[in-house]
Amino acid sequence: MAGHSKFKNIMHRKGAQDKKRSNLFSKLSREITVAAKMGMPDPDMNPRLRLAVNAAKAQSMPKDNIQRAIDKASAAGGEDYEEVRYEGYGPGGVALIVEALTDNRNRTATNVRTAFSKNGGNLGSEGSVSHGFERLGLIEYPASAGDEDKVLEAAMEAGAEDIESGEDGHTIWTAAENLHAVATALEAVLGAADGVKLAWKPSITVDMDESSAGTLLKLVDVLDDDDDVQMVWGNYEISDEVMEKLG
Repeated sequence: MAGHSKFKNIMHRKGAQDKKRSNLFSKLSREITVAAKMGMPDPDMNPRLRLAVNAAKAQSMPKDNIQRAIDKASAAGGEDYEEVRYEGYGPGGVALIVEALTDNRNRTATNVRTAFSKNGGNLGSEGSVSHGFERLGLIEYPASAGDEDKVLEAAMEAGAEDIESGEDGHTIWTAAENLHAVATALEAVLGAADGVKLAWKPSITVDMDESSAGTLLKLVDVLDDDDDVQMVWGNYEISDEVMEKLG
């Protein structure tokens, strides 16, 4: 079950970007509101809401902000967000999945399509690339949570399917439907996770050269900066050497 995560550098890069984005709390709030509206407003009774709240806490989102986002779900005249997924190809033939929450499908579709076309990509139809990914639960812990053996044992006891450990931390994979249960069991042993979310894990990855990587990262940055886009997943791998050259 142990091994090096082939896209750990991507996940960590995204984490670093998220912390710098001025609209991060807005994205987290939107997910909390949607989760609360789709089920009970109590995180203990609503697995999706619990995951959203945990994600917000992992980014040090204030409790008042979290509660306001939950309260908006039952407020009269509140925004009605819709979940939308876009799929396409980026530079170098990289497959990308873009998850969004929007109150205007036309606006979001136009913005995503423009981002792809202006940055060496092509937006495809739904299902055009997702067949190369698996929908799984993703739980991330820092290296300080424990050594590989400790985390591996805890993950196996919790019912996880796979774990990848490295100097940067631990990435734990589980079946999508078991994410809430596994995350709860791990929290009791390892403490709060850095991240708990549903993810798209690629079956194979594409190694990027410097030229393609630069254009790809610009595309991902543009998508990330869109208020409606919640997450961008890809099957790309960028070596540390290339990342250093790109600065």
